[in-house]
Amino acid sequence: MSSIVDTSIYPHATGEAEKTVKVHSNKHELVFYAGWFCPFVQRTWLVLEEKELQYEYREVNPYKKDKEFLDINPLGLVPAIVYHGQALYESLILNEFLEDEFPDSKSLLPKDSFQRARCRLWIDYLTKKFTPAFYRTMQAQEEDKQKEALNELVATLKNYLDQVKGPWFLGEQFSLTDITVAPWIRRMYILEEYRGFTDDLVGGHWSDYKKLINERPSVIKTSSDSQRLIEIYQRYLKNETQSEVGKAIRAGKSLP
Repeated sequence: MSSIVDTSIYPHATGEAEKTVKVHSNKHELVFYAGWFCPFVQRTWLVLEEKELQYEYREVNPYKKDKEFLDINPLGLVPAIVYHGQALYESLILNEFLEDEFPDSKSLLPKDSFQRARCRLWIDYLTKKFTPAFYRTMQAQEEDKQKEALNELVATLKNYLDQVKGPWFLGEQFSLTDITVAPWIRRMYILEEYRGFTDDLVGGHWSDYKKLINERPSVIKTSSDSQRLIEIYQRYLKNETQSEVGKAIRAGKSLP
């Protein structure tokens, strides 16, 4: 397996995402450091768009880990933000920060403290169970390992779907919980094409939920062309990626 880090990825967003980048190309006190292809980036990008915040988009290739960006996030991972000269990173932390810092914008958490805690409980579940299962399914090479990972992925989706009140996790309110899973639902077509995933495996109202996620305006506005994403994920499908996530999956470690 090659250990060479590939820094030759396509340099910028395409499709609807490219249009969104152009809208947010002007200088602003809230700077969003992003990699167009990264689902963790899209998770925070969705919050920015849902809350209709003003921000400056800056494209970063996290594989290069330039010193300028390492000064913002020593881990060299996207997303990150700089706001009033102060840096923050980690998508889930950023999402909570944006929710707290801009209370007059659209709320993505319920007012009820119990329901807020419930959102965070299932965000934690998706982060620890669903997301790793997604990457294990994608990176597994042997057929038996692919089936094992796919079964795990389907089980996590069924468990989550049982908690979705419909149409969204909380019912009528689109929330941080939906946002946590949305970027990977947007990428499920890759598993459908290469790993045998089908909606019928999950059943229930999964296909309706997936359709709603993919048709959400914020998801459309932050998504690049599907073919460009497949080019990126070929590295994962061959288990050759040198991303921090990919290396963690190979090593059987928790995601960074």
